[in-house]
Amino acid sequence: MDFNLSEQEMMLQNLAKDFAENEVKPKAAEIDRTGEFPLALAKEIGKRGFQGLPYPEKHGGSGAGYASFILVLEQLCKASMTVGAIMAVNTVPEEGIYRFGNEEQKQRLLTPLASGRWLGGIGFTEPDTGSDPALISTTAKRSGKGFIINGQKMFMSLAPVLDVVLLFAKGEAEGLNAFIVEGKSPGFAVQETLETMGLRGLGTSIVNLDDVYVPEENLIGKEGQGFAILLEAISIERMSVAMQGVAVAQAALELSIDYAKQRKAQGKPIARMQSIQQQLAEMAARIEAARWLVYRTAFLRDQGQSIQYESSMAKVFASEVAVDVTRMAMQVHGSFGTMKSLPMERLYRDAKMTEIYVGISEVHRSIVASRLIQG
Repeated sequence: MDFNLSEQEMMLQNLAKDFAENEVKPKAAEIDRTGEFPLALAKEIGKRGFQGLPYPEKHGGSGAGYASFILVLEQLCKASMTVGAIMAVNTVPEEGIYRFGNEEQKQRLLTPLASGRWLGGIGFTEPDTGSDPALISTTAKRSGKGFIINGQKMFMSLAPVLDVVLLFAKGEAEGLNAFIVEGKSPGFAVQETLETMGLRGLGTSIVNLDDVYVPEENLIGKEGQGFAILLEAISIERMSVAMQGVAVAQAALELSIDYAKQRKAQGKPIARMQSIQQQLAEMAARIEAARWLVYRTAFLRDQGQSIQYESSMAKVFASEVAVDVTRMAMQVHGSFGTMKSLPMERLYRDAKMTEIYVGISEVHRSIVASRLIQG
């Protein structure tokens, strides 16, 4: 058991930190304030090779692995959770194609995603369901050498700018089908970009699908295999959301330490007060526990193991840590923490999103409990 980062991992971590500090962090407040998608930063993530870290070079990636991906994501999310989430969302179609696509699909569809030329997303959630495949109402009917898709998807991230989406629809037989659908396909229309409390600027949208034609060669896996594809692909995003929680909590802790050293009460820095020290220590301990839980999950994926169970556990724990730590950090900051002109307020809102999106905590607790009971 080795807890040391390799030379390559430390190099990637430092490269990501430099990018985050110098290019992402100065724009984080504006992204949150305007809610506009940071397309230039999204393209820069691709140019720097961050988008395809887990995937082989022959498919457009760098082959650095999932642990390296998580290390980079941590640095980006400390600066802006929205910017980091853009990179994370792309892994869903990448993972689906890599694990279930044929070689031709990997060359044609995975390569431009992993190399950063395309932006990708996921289309599963609908008005009546966010986790139950039996309630999916979007349909995919055969037509000639392809399929015609009709329906509506909710909370689709990156929707206004994505090139492709891994989209799930009910087939004519039992089960779901998984498709790669082009964002510029006729009938694929963004109805509304939604205003959310956190993760602002992610382009989260309602998307209408009216007679969208998808060629048969864009069917990923076999017909009826869609839910199995979803579970494997979404496990990477669950792990990513867990790291987003860790990163936001770490940013809140660092702000709290700096503030406690500068803020004075009764003629001395509040950092000398035992009550403040207790909170800082509690924050640090929880963050460290969550961080290594996520690192271990990435390590297991690098070993070729499924992480459906581990990613749910990591997401539940790390998102709760994020919410608790940002709450404690808000108490350390007092009234200054509530000011929109300072980053603490944004971190507080972003932290709550980690308990909600990519499955609410209650769903993931049920997944963990089910695995424990089944043995």
